[in-house]
Formats: sequence, C-alpha cells, structure tokens
Amino acid sequence: MEFSLGFSKTTMKVNVDEKNLLGVLHANEVEIGLTGADEVKRSIENPINSKRLCEIIKKGEKIAIITSDITRPMPSKIVLPFVLEELKKAGVQDEDITIVFALGSHRKHTEDEKKYLVGEEIYKRIKCVDSDVKDYVHFGYTKNNTPINIFRAVAEADRRICLGNIEYHYFAGYSGGAKAIMPGVSTREAIQANHSRMVDEKAHAGNIETNPVRQDIEETVKFVPIDFIVNVVLDEKKNIIKCVSGHYIDAHREGCHFLDSFYKIKIKEKADIVITSPGGFPKDINLYQAQKALDNAKHAVKKNGIIILVASCREGLGEHTFEEWLLNAEKSQDLIERVKKDFKLGGHKAAAIAMVLQNARVFLVSELEPDFVKSIFLEPYSDAQSAYESALAEIGSDAKVLIIPHGGSILPCV
Repeated sequence: MEFSLGFSKTTMKVNVDEKNLLGVLHANEVEIGLTGADEVKRSIENPINSKRLCEIIKKGEKIAIITSDITRPMPSKIVLPFVLEELKKAGVQDEDITIVFALGSHRKHTEDEKKYLVGEEIYKRIKCVDSDVKDYVHFGYTKNNTPINIFRAVAEADRRICLGNIEYHYFAGYSGGAKAIMPGVSTREAIQANHSRMVDEKAHAGNIETNPVRQDIEETVKFVPIDFIVNVVLDEKKNIIKCVSGHYIDAHREGCHFLDSFYKIKIKEKADIVITSPGGFPKDINLYQAQKALDNAKHAVKKNGIIILVASCREGLGEHTFEEWLLNAEKSQDLIERVKKDFKLGGHKAAAIAMVLQNARVFLVSELEPDFVKSIFLEPYSDAQSAYESALAEIGSDAKVLIIPHGGSILPCV
C-alpha cells in the first residue's frame, strides 16, 4: 500500500505491505459545524465568558494584536479581518493598532513574510512588527521566579488581543492561549526560566491543569492582562475547523477539549516502526520545528523500535543553542545530563531528542548532509522508502508499522 507524507512543499511516498500495517493515525471523526472564515465570524460574535471585543475596546486606546510567526500554521490572514472589524465598530483607528508577531526565540521575518502572514491589504493598513527580546518592560517575577519581561509594544498597549492555534505541545501541554505572551513576546531569559520546568513529569503533551509550565505561563498574564483571545484548531489540511474566542483561559480550555476529541488517538499496541512527518512546510522548515512530530511519535513506538522522521529541514537545525548542544555532545546521553544541570533554551529540544533516543533509533529523511545527520545522533536517509526498507531489515520482515502523516498534531495513547 502506498502512503504519501508531506515533505517541504511537496510529498514523499512510502510503500508498506498490508501484513505489516498496524494502522494510519489520522484525526478522529468529529462532528464539525462551520469551518474557515464562517467559523471565525461565529466565534468572535459569540465569545466564551466575555463581552464582545467591540464592547470591551474604547476609542483612542492603543491596541496590540499578538499573532504567530511563520514557523506556526496559524492562518492570521483569515482571522485578522474579523478582529479588525470588531475594533472598527468600537471606533478604533488603524493608527492605534499594532500587529506583533510573537517570535519567542525564533528568527526575525522578512517584510515579504510579514505580508504573507497578514495579507497585503492589512500589511499596507496596519503597523506590523516582530517582537524584540532586547526591547522589553520588566514587571517582576512569578512565584517560580520566572522574570516577566514583555516586549515593549505589548507591555505598553492599553489592550492586548492574542491570536493563535491550539495543538499539542510536548511540555506545555497545549499551544495557544497565554502562550502568545509567554513565550511569544518574552525575553530569552524569561522563556528559559519557564521552560526549565520541562523536566517535571507533569510537563507533557495533553496535560494542562497540573502542568507546571502552563501554570507559570498563566501566572505571567496576571501582570500583563489579555483582554481577548481568538484561537483556532486546524485539520490536517490546515483548514479552520473550530474557533474559540473570549476569555483567555475559558475559551482556550474549550479549544483544548475539542482538540482532544479530534487528535488524541487511542492505539491498541505500540509499533516496531513508526513513520511520521510534521506534515510538510512550514512545520518541517528545520529540525527545531520538526522535533514536535518526533516527540509525539515516541508514544507509539516499542522499546528498541525505529522512528522514521520525514522532514525536509531545508533551513538546517533552526536555532543556535540547539545546534551548539547537538554538535558539541559526544553522545546523546550527555544532552540529558546537561539539561538537568544547566537548562538552556534551544538546548532543551536537543535533550528532548536524546530522551527519544533512549528508547528508539531515529532515521531522519531530510535534505541535510548525511555526515551532518550522523553527527547529531540520527541516521540519515534521502527518501522514505529506503529508510523503511532499512528499518525492516533491522527489525525483521514481520515488523509492525504505524504511520502518522501529521505527527505534530496527533497524540497517540495506548
């Protein structure tokens, strides 16, 4: 049987014999009402535990709209027109609005990328800026001693509106909600302090109420209030199938419950071989992003099994500290020891990959040079079929296989 996996802006095929196939993990069948722009409109007009945005905002107030950067699949250009329409109803002028791309620790955008994210018409009308870790306001500390350092344009706004998409996050539980503020528009020092809690056993995908990372994120917002959120859940083709708007916790939690009904997939047993992909561009733009699919796949592979990660990684590793940790470790176990002693943002994802390697081998199908892939403890392949045939030769012709075409979204649960 032939299967297709996203790879950059194209696809890669792999053939798996039916006798080997345990299953292909796709989203659950869920009753979906409106989709796309219609669902965004419905949601913004019917906010959860909140007044409508046009009733909250006052004329003359300075508004910061925080949205995702280019490494996220958030369809800002679909959501923003409805947010701006609400602001217009409240009498807000375009010059009082700033759209802030929440970079976290990611690279800055080109002007063409900003235009792509918001659409040409909005780009011409509204000031669009990247968050800047060097230009911030300090508000104090959370009880876990995380510094609250917020990008100035957000910190000094009268009102903050946060946009985002909700998916599983391997140690914050879920993306979306207050993550637009922390880590979105926070400094590297602040993000580092928050993310250092990833080693806690409660910091894992799908856990929110007792997750120390998420609790710290939401404490930050008490100092920098969020007035309104608009969060979306996307299907595997990146279409909006659910939108939640309103209160930054209540609306977010409703979105998380919907995500679970859709993307938390029960499996009867783990597989010898798991073939996964982040789903193509932009989620496989670099290994830093593609790691999410690898982390979800670890829940589906047997001890000493093989994960085949199909990810272009055209831009390389994607983050300086991540690269430095991977390239300077003599063996993968060193990364786990290092993160326990000296947590560093970027290094944390290198350690997360090492934690996967404790249990399974990882074959990386990418555009990276083979020797470079070997230097970061992964096994290099240029196409999915040869990677799969090598895995079969290693494990045996009766190996059981699970395929996860959108590994960054699907959370397998035995």
